[in-house]
Amino acid sequence: MSTTERPRILVVGGGYVGLYAARRILKKLRAGEATVTVVDPRSYMTYQPFLPEAAAGSISPRHVVVPLRRVLPKAEVLTGRVTTIDQDRKVATVAPLVGEAYELPFDYLVIAMGAVSRTFPIPGLAEQGIGMKGVEEAIGLRNHVLEQLDKADSTKDEEIRRKALTFVFIGGGFAGAETIGEVEDMARDAAKYYPTVKREDMRFVLVDAAPRILPEVGEKLGEYGKEHLASRGIEIHLGTSMESCVDGHVVLKNGTEVDANTIVWTAGVKPNPALARFGLPLGPRGHIDTLPTLQIKDMPYAFAAGDNAQVPDLVGRAAGNENAWCPPNAQHALRQAKVLGDNVVATLRGFEAGQKEYKHANKGAVAGLGLHKGVAMIVMGKMKIKLKGRLAWYMHRGYHGMAMPTWNRKIRIFADWTLGMFLKREVVSLRAMENPREEFYEAAKPAPQAAAPAATKAKAS
Repeated sequence: MSTTERPRILVVGGGYVGLYAARRILKKLRAGEATVTVVDPRSYMTYQPFLPEAAAGSISPRHVVVPLRRVLPKAEVLTGRVTTIDQDRKVATVAPLVGEAYELPFDYLVIAMGAVSRTFPIPGLAEQGIGMKGVEEAIGLRNHVLEQLDKADSTKDEEIRRKALTFVFIGGGFAGAETIGEVEDMARDAAKYYPTVKREDMRFVLVDAAPRILPEVGEKLGEYGKEHLASRGIEIHLGTSMESCVDGHVVLKNGTEVDANTIVWTAGVKPNPALARFGLPLGPRGHIDTLPTLQIKDMPYAFAAGDNAQVPDLVGRAAGNENAWCPPNAQHALRQAKVLGDNVVATLRGFEAGQKEYKHANKGAVAGLGLHKGVAMIVMGKMKIKLKGRLAWYMHRGYHGMAMPTWNRKIRIFADWTLGMFLKREVVSLRAMENPREEFYEAAKPAPQAAAPAATKAKAS
């Protein structure tokens, strides 16, 4: 860590908002005007909308992440966690990957920690569940699903086989619907290479407590998405939730019980619980209470945006909804980050009166449900254009492909898709990646000492 007498702008979190906010600030700063420090447990940013495609093998997992040090060469990037913040002293405590924690003073603060999976105290969930918030989980899910096909093909035990070929997904929003659509596609393709496994042998189950799936795209497209997934043999249980999943035995509140080796949890997100230790004003659901300028309430030197912030939706409020808040999606995060960056620089230069308020009308939503399948709702003024099928899938890929940070990653993503048009999908399970040293350890560990024969022991004595 470098030392500097220049004002320090501390960005806590290197996700979508943190990355774009830091880039915007660095672009606006004059030489030597301030130091931008970004702290995150990972040295890269993950573009989460592409995790379902990474799990299905349509995109290389390396291409859905952006290395922070490469994209922010003029910033101070620290790999670690901010554990506490003393707002009175303007000092953050940083716990690095190795070594003891240390204090880091700052002048301006940006909180962009994003969200974590929203879970409930369901018996067995911690032991059996697989999340979909990081690229590591997407890789793990892909390897796990393909390994289940390996298991089913290699055993004659019907109970083991049935459990291996049952896949339960909890949550019917974007993450859940897109993930089950992509994974079902991958499993269907992979089954062609297993002589004893057919798609009819697999059981895919989607569960959501809400009365419909994909609420972000509206009722009609949500119903189309449900009918489409059902036509592919996916069971859909709505208006219910999971009571327990101990040892893979899934029990739903509607009385359905099923044994599954694969339980994927995508039932929403919540603000990072670490926010409670930062001395910030929080809303009723744990979000940071933020003004339309993205300043934190009663803290003119601190800013927040994205999933961890409660940002007023000025467009919705102008239409009469006094409790309108910006939804946690990439569409808002990108635009909030730019406004936040401009306002931080304005505050640094003493131009608080020149700060802009964040105001953005919803442009719609897109979702992919597997290869060549999707739904899209495009908002153009007062008109809503609803698309489904292949055209909506092109809209989904086009929008997110261009929203991916840096041209380096954009080109790699489009190259993956182009190659996928001509080459067959990879169906290799690399399960050993989760414990890559296991085979070497078995080869290198000392052989156990054999016990000496009783006659030898007697002679020695």
